[in-house]
Amino acid sequence: MSTKRQDVQRLLGDLDPETFREWGHEIVDWIAEYLKSPEKYPVLSKAEPGWVRGRLPASPPEQPESFEAVWRDVQTIILPGLTHWNHPGFMAYFGITGSAPGILGELLCSAFNVNAMLWKTSPAATELEEVVLDWLRQMLGLAKDFQGIIYDTASTSTLHAIVAAREAIPGLDVREQGLAGRSDTQMLRLYTSEQAHSSVEKGAITAGIGHQNVRKIAVDSDFRMDTAVLERAIVEDLAAGFRPFCVVATVGTTSTTSIDPVPAIARICNQYGLWLHVDASYGGAASLLPEMRWVLDGCDLADSIVVNPHKWLFTPVDLSAFYCRRPATLKQAFSLVPEYLKTGQDDVVKNYMDYGFQLGRRFRALKLWFVIRTFGSEGMAARVREHIRLARIVADSIDQHQDFERMAPTPFSTVCFRAVPSGRQTPDLDGLNQRLLEEVNRSGEIFLSHTRLRGQLTLRMAIGNIRTDEAHVRRAWQLVEGSLAKLAPPRDPKDL
Repeated sequence: MSTKRQDVQRLLGDLDPETFREWGHEIVDWIAEYLKSPEKYPVLSKAEPGWVRGRLPASPPEQPESFEAVWRDVQTIILPGLTHWNHPGFMAYFGITGSAPGILGELLCSAFNVNAMLWKTSPAATELEEVVLDWLRQMLGLAKDFQGIIYDTASTSTLHAIVAAREAIPGLDVREQGLAGRSDTQMLRLYTSEQAHSSVEKGAITAGIGHQNVRKIAVDSDFRMDTAVLERAIVEDLAAGFRPFCVVATVGTTSTTSIDPVPAIARICNQYGLWLHVDASYGGAASLLPEMRWVLDGCDLADSIVVNPHKWLFTPVDLSAFYCRRPATLKQAFSLVPEYLKTGQDDVVKNYMDYGFQLGRRFRALKLWFVIRTFGSEGMAARVREHIRLARIVADSIDQHQDFERMAPTPFSTVCFRAVPSGRQTPDLDGLNQRLLEEVNRSGEIFLSHTRLRGQLTLRMAIGNIRTDEAHVRRAWQLVEGSLAKLAPPRDPKDL
């Protein structure tokens, strides 16, 4: 073959199989070492804004570059710009663990590169999704009439629940007529707690409900939705001519991991004809434990529920498991089948494209299948149980310490607390806790986040990484204590 022809082939082709195999081995070996000792990297990137961008060319390469050059830039530019979610000291947000079997599942998903939009476009992708979601349903203790579908995140799942709830309103016919410019419809109202995730409000905005029509319901002393306030709001809105249509309850709120009283909320929804969606994207995983099955009490009365295996079930992001007891309504809201997507099997199979706004769908079920089979339901439950135990160690340490206070109950593995130094003049507690957070995170060993509870800045320690053990947790608490001593040293007894 001529040199010119070889150059053309090089431009038109992929990596040759041998080069792919060489670099595949190299990268898998690197990943294995990375998972073995992620602590050698600072958990929180030390990069300043623009650091990564400033080290990358402003224009794309015109000629092919060697994979060696690409991999070198991963090491020298990308890695320093990463916050390492797989680090055992990552305790900022809910843990997203890329477990080894999940990573291998992702690798195969990319290699297969199938689009799971229709049964026909890959029967295995569709049928494995049906099977693995039914396995997860059984593991969580949900009723048999829940049918599952995988979306990317809980934000997407909640949006689909809101749209299905809107579709369920008799005579509204938003699918065909829309909402804009209509004079024959009532303003719709959606209800959720003050502690609910912002995705509920975003979902209402996207679905055309309007931000002002999301009523944020007050919470009790344990940050749970107050059902008396909820019912009063529904009655008020009915009297004012609004159309209440949906309540979103939460099992494991983002700030405090509080658990809304779902059984009571379900009774109210049933009484007034509202769709009940339960956001259990974090807390639902705990129901794998027989002793924690109660966290999903009342959820069998809900119309839909979401649990995210990528939050606390060791599945690489992203994978959100959405369950619906009224799948026909969900399909009615979204199904639209042009001629080029019709198949001869449509009457006897499930085409997942009919149950959401996405046509293209990744083969996400594969990685969850790998995780469940490799760990087993008992192994997954044991890991969740250990995280709850570790959080209890931190909670007990806070409760026994005169310079700290716990700001919320700890039903799962997230602890909310703040420093309140005893015997020291610290009028600006918010400022002190902000500096404490920054000091701890500057260490590179752990990464904590914050929230605001009853107007007070609150630190959050969320334990959920599969590689986090008791030594990491005790070291985290040691760093917190040490940082406070540095920022607000005990007063000299002579000054008292």
